[in-house]
Amino acid sequence: MATADPASARAPAAAYDNASPALRRELVTPEGVDLEVRLADASERAGAFLIDLVIMGVAMIALTILVGVAAAATHNKTGGSIMIVALLLIWFLLRNFYFVAFELTPRGATPGKRLLGLRVASRNGGRLTADAIFARNAMRELEVYLPATFLFARASGVDAWIILLGIAWCAVFVFMPLFNRDKLRAGDIVAGTWVLKAPRRKLAPDMAVKAHAAAKGVAFTQRELDTYGVKELQVLEEVLRRYEPRTLKAVAERIRTKIGRPADPQLSDGAFLDAYYVALRGRLEHRLLFGRRRRDKFDAP
Repeated sequence: MATADPASARAPAAAYDNASPALRRELVTPEGVDLEVRLADASERAGAFLIDLVIMGVAMIALTILVGVAAAATHNKTGGSIMIVALLLIWFLLRNFYFVAFELTPRGATPGKRLLGLRVASRNGGRLTADAIFARNAMRELEVYLPATFLFARASGVDAWIILLGIAWCAVFVFMPLFNRDKLRAGDIVAGTWVLKAPRRKLAPDMAVKAHAAAKGVAFTQRELDTYGVKELQVLEEVLRRYEPRTLKAVAERIRTKIGRPADPQLSDGAFLDAYYVALRGRLEHRLLFGRRRRDKFDAP
């Protein structure tokens, strides 16, 4: 019976994260779990920061309007002074606690970072602590706000030279991410943090459901199914998810040789592997119901 390859239903290997190797890092957590993480590049971090500045600006404008309306409604001579004090207080809170408040959440990200799929994480793989978040954001004073103050300041003579030296000194902190391999801000270096790419992941579809059509009409004996265990099933599932023709052919030939099953010219490599995956998974799940779990092909059947 001819069975078509369901390759069009698979996500191609190119759909996997193809970030530059220069941005990939190996991270071992305190629990001993080996992870591969992907650093955010400078443009992503700058974009997230600009989005956050826009949000802060919109919030500042909205609160200014509310405070102005409230001050006008009081008909008090001191309404103008109250409005100025209120605006300074609002700006102080936004400037100092906007980033801290959002990064203290379990997501570890401001709205700008969330929109671009970024998050703050500890470089040692441990829990992101409040001390680290406060430290990294306190350094923003040297990296952003103080340089902005110098840039918009006007002076002449000696004061102008002082401002120029201040700008040069702050430039060291501003451009620090461009001169280290991990794209770390001064705040990240002090706090022991970095910013990672953490896009939302969709759950992959159940391979047994996707491969069910190919499994119809293809039967395997108990001996053929008892050749492999859970580990090999997981490897086979990864092969089917990637669905690369050369890999499918190599794996199909190896399995046929191992189980002693001749190739069927009417059955493609992909369809054969789909059918074997469904049958092997069913066999292992059935055995598990009776408390028998076969870890891999070396485990006793």
